[in-house]
Amino acid sequence: MRSEYAEEKGLSSADLAADWTAQFDRWFADAVAYPLPEPNAMVLGTADADGRPSGRIVLLKGYDPDGFVFFTNHTSRKGRQLQANPYASLVFPWFPMQRQVNVTGRVVPVDRAETEAYFASRPRGSQLGAWASPQSQVIPDRATLEENQRAVAERFADVDPIPAPPHWGGLRVLPDTVEFWQGRASRLHDRLRYRRTDEGPWVVERLAP
Repeated sequence: MRSEYAEEKGLSSADLAADWTAQFDRWFADAVAYPLPEPNAMVLGTADADGRPSGRIVLLKGYDPDGFVFFTNHTSRKGRQLQANPYASLVFPWFPMQRQVNVTGRVVPVDRAETEAYFASRPRGSQLGAWASPQSQVIPDRATLEENQRAVAERFADVDPIPAPPHWGGLRVLPDTVEFWQGRASRLHDRLRYRRTDEGPWVVERLAP
């Protein structure tokens, strides 16, 4: 698959922004303008205490120099895994542009005020769903979920805004590495990685494809 983003010039160190945040700004803006259907969709990889991995797609809800933020039910599989092993990977799979952004880092909770502010911005149906769904748990049938939804809707009928559930909140991936991958011909892709050093400053490295 070819695109205007896989030109012969590819991605050079000279093209990169001074820091990963500014570079992500550029590429995310490109993904929005392309347009991709959900440019903020990212594959979140986690592992349990025994190192057994799992992955799923979640939505990026914000980023800044501190990291990438998403929201979830903390009792879900990913939530439990991140409590046991607070490290994760992220992949932004921008296939039509022949681009990926790959992130690794430690995961920490956002403060409760940030969670409440984001939860208040969600559609009411999504707010009710967060209360109704025992995410990742086995349930007997669809009817059980729908009954939970009806019960929650009745409980909060006169409540506006609905508060965020205590088991639901934001998580921030604090990156140790942020890699920008640009597809090129003959599998000689460009991979440029920002890496945080033990001393603190970031370095940029080219990786073999």
